[in-house]
Amino acid sequence: MAIGVVVFPGSNCDRDVRWASEGCLGIPTRFLWHETRDLSGLDAIVLPGGFSYGDYLRCGAIARFAPVLESLIEFIDQGRKVLGICNGFQVLTELGILPGALTRNQDLNFICKSVQLNVVSGRTSWIKGHQSGDLISLPIAHGEGRYQCSNETLQMLQDEDSIVLRYKNNPNGSVGDIAGITNTAGNVLGLMPHPERACDPIIGGIDGRGILQALLD
Repeated sequence: MAIGVVVFPGSNCDRDVRWASEGCLGIPTRFLWHETRDLSGLDAIVLPGGFSYGDYLRCGAIARFAPVLESLIEFIDQGRKVLGICNGFQVLTELGILPGALTRNQDLNFICKSVQLNVVSGRTSWIKGHQSGDLISLPIAHGEGRYQCSNETLQMLQDEDSIVLRYKNNPNGSVGDIAGITNTAGNVLGLMPHPERACDPIIGGIDGRGILQALLD
């Protein structure tokens, strides 16, 4: 079993993900250049953080047209797992795979720190080893991580139990304190915190391990 990590021009967390998945968890991992369409041999895919295409238009707005994402949509339709972290979450909303949008942080500043998160949903296996009501700690590093959606979409997310993580102390003004959501089917997770930076007991803790391990559940 293996996972793929998509690499866009401007990605800067692709190696972090590979270090965590392969180095810490022993999961075979390979990079996928944004121009490839070949996803054969992969069981799950990660869209990593960074600044795809320099974020020159809008975070994730240019990346959504990458050839690899044409194949990704079919991959998702087959029920296989996809994880979008930070910029990857932004790409998933630009693609329309996840609802809502990520906008400038409420205070218009870049935030880089560890935050506490409430596990909200137990509907899917994404938060392995945790259940609804648990508290975990993960790092964030973003300038446009404020999740926004309509009242109707927020109600839909709540009704479908698709809100996976909420900030305990909202750092960016996200509606409903939302830090991570899934699609209706539950096989796609988008989140602003970085689980790959919380896979080592010495550096960042290990609360992110379960999310990466869940890629192959």
